[in-house]
Amino acid sequence: MTKTFISGHRGMVGSALMRKAGSLGRQTLAATRSELDLTNQNAVFDFLATHKPATVIIAAAKVGGIHANSTYPADFIYENLAIATNLIEGSRRAG
Repeated sequence: MTKTFISGHRGMVGSALMRKAGSLGRQTLAATRSELDLTNQNAVFDFLATHKPATVIIAAAKVGGIHANSTYPADFIYENLAIATNLIEGSRRAG
């Protein structure tokens, strides 16, 4: 059975995807923020190379309220781009 890695599995979208995948009998893979820092390129590459999921779903993101988003917009953009870039490139490298 192929594995699907769902990043952000504790968030609103990610948790819904985990429930749906479970109801369909799909094998899922998840890691908490303390287990895997998605902004750490080497950690993401190692995780994906080790677990080799067939599918990677990006539901993880740095989120904040209206005040945080308007006060630190570049921080949110940077971190979210890092998460996406690390997962995309890590997936490509892992095959």
